[in-house]
Amino acid sequence: MRVRRVVTTRAGGSSKSPYDSFNLGDHVGDDPADVAANRRRLADAAGLAEDRVIWMEQVHGRTVGVVDGPRTEPVEATDALVTAEPGLALVALVADCVPVLLGDPVAGVIGAVHAGRVGARVGVLPAALAAMTEAGAAVERIEVLLGPAVCGECYEVPAAMQADVEAHLPGSASKSRAGKPALDLRAGLWNQLATAGVARIGVDPRCTVEDRTLFSHRREGTTGRLAAITWIDLDDAT
Repeated sequence: MRVRRVVTTRAGGSSKSPYDSFNLGDHVGDDPADVAANRRRLADAAGLAEDRVIWMEQVHGRTVGVVDGPRTEPVEATDALVTAEPGLALVALVADCVPVLLGDPVAGVIGAVHAGRVGARVGVLPAALAAMTEAGAAVERIEVLLGPAVCGECYEVPAAMQADVEAHLPGSASKSRAGKPALDLRAGLWNQLATAGVARIGVDPRCTVEDRTLFSHRREGTTGRLAAITWIDLDDAT
């Protein structure tokens, strides 16, 4: 089975400034009609019905939602989705946090994770891996993409916060361009995945703060959200 993964940019949508233009977040103050149009465009581009694109009500936690069919409403209060159903697309929305797309192409089990500082610290990614293995995936077969996020040189934080996150997510401590304490969540998540036995880890190196084709809350404050989306085509489910 072929696992498909897509990461959107801010171009090509209906939203007006400061959400211009392909904002997919419905919780950031954008016109609901524009967000709905953008979400329809995303579903059409993936070749899926709108109710087969599964969204989350993201809360910066470690809850994992397992989905087995179409939905018209977001999965409530969750930051990771897992499914073994072909033709269901799982979406993580971000604007500096790390979107993580996972898939076992043999078992046909996929996952999408929203890993911000709090969620990464409390273990949302290990929780998603556990849910995937329970659904039939094998850790050694899982392939992962760590999507665009704020980089370690741009994510300056207080020293106490850096030390706390590093204690829970080893490898995440970094230094900003000014030489001050910072966090590189992708580095910490990569280390966490490797320690868990995941061997195939890809990293999209783009920094959301530096790359103006992407949304960034740290850069702009009020802004949209990009989507990281994964699914298995029904035609590939053999």
